[in-house]
Amino acid sequence: MSDALRQRLFEQLDAIVLIDPHTHINALQPASATPADILGYHYYTELAHSAGMPKEQIEEPGLDPKEKCERLFANLAPLQNTIQYSWLLEIAREFFGFDGDRISADNWESLYDTAAEAMAADDWAGQVLEKSKLQAVFLTNDFDDPLEGFDTAVYIPCLRTDDLVFQLAHPEIRARLERAAGTSIGDSRSLRTALGKRFEHFKAKNAKACAISLPPDFAPTKISPGRADTAIKEVCASGPEASLSGRQAVANFVFWTLAEFCTEFHLPFDLMIGVNRRVYEAGVFQGQDLYDSRVSLIQYRELFNTFAQVTFPTSVLASVTNQELTSYAWIFPNVVPHGHWWYSNTPAYIERDLAARLEAVPQTKQIGYYSDMYKLEFGLPKFRMYKRVLAKVLAEQFVVDRLWSEERALALGKCVLRENVDRVFGLGTGYAVEDLLFA
Repeated sequence: MSDALRQRLFEQLDAIVLIDPHTHINALQPASATPADILGYHYYTELAHSAGMPKEQIEEPGLDPKEKCERLFANLAPLQNTIQYSWLLEIAREFFGFDGDRISADNWESLYDTAAEAMAADDWAGQVLEKSKLQAVFLTNDFDDPLEGFDTAVYIPCLRTDDLVFQLAHPEIRARLERAAGTSIGDSRSLRTALGKRFEHFKAKNAKACAISLPPDFAPTKISPGRADTAIKEVCASGPEASLSGRQAVANFVFWTLAEFCTEFHLPFDLMIGVNRRVYEAGVFQGQDLYDSRVSLIQYRELFNTFAQVTFPTSVLASVTNQELTSYAWIFPNVVPHGHWWYSNTPAYIERDLAARLEAVPQTKQIGYYSDMYKLEFGLPKFRMYKRVLAKVLAEQFVVDRLWSEERALALGKCVLRENVDRVFGLGTGYAVEDLLFA
């Protein structure tokens, strides 16, 4: 019964039209131009490097896309056990008609040529969205992005703020902000004005969230205007050579101001907590960062208490932090567990973390999944991975263990997969659940 039930639930969940609430898609080139864009995803380059492929072979300047793929395919055999390899196979099968169980020296080139031909179509991105049942995807936009040249109803802007919070001591970052805001920065008032103008710009372009990735030692707190003025003047004068205390004060002032503007502009503030940068300094591009178990959400207590009107969709990098996130979402109305991020994004961790959330957190305040993808082709296999786990948890722990009806379990799955995305981010699609199913 359980296997058949899981399959039925998966098939119904897989029919739902989704909105992906966090990606790194470039709206001006959302889909892959060549298969190298797929195989160049950091999961494959870092795993190939981990298995012994020299970094220099992966990142050689000017490398032809086909040659890069040839090199990487020659080094993927050790990856066949990984979930990331299964994503690659599912992309090859679903989008390019591949019918093998592995990609090898005998078949990679024909797969490459078939994929390259498909990707050359003018409407390739639209084809990928339709096949993936993705109505829209959230972007990750630099604070000075003009947000022009794309449909913001399909590619939904999100204000990414890492540079504003942590890099404002660098003259080039301040110059970018001044140009974008049309105002100079020299104290807390002028900096607040510049940040406000960025929120106005993003809100006018249909932005639905503000977002930031946070290191494990960050503990946001309110900074007085006087201390902020002193610190801002110091970083403007000394740049990266400003004192650590001065740079930290600026970071806290900017972060707190962002939360205030999220209140004013009615935007959720996505927090992605716990990444420690450049742990493996010799790693490939985007293959250097790891989680740090010393992080605790107690560092965000003041923030969550102060900004009760701001919703904080929160991701934690390590599954070991999931119990704390689940507990905070248990009692804080404005804390929403958000997806399964990065090193927690494998079925073993997803199943455990998802089950814990479904057992403890109100169903209306969980966002089940986001792809975190850089190219659209990854939406299909990543979401299907999650939906398979979701179907398993619903079948075993709700229908079998709790004696829920299949229909009731499916409704819970729809809630965390789609309805809560609409609700939390104020998308106002007006869809009933029944309307989200493909005929």
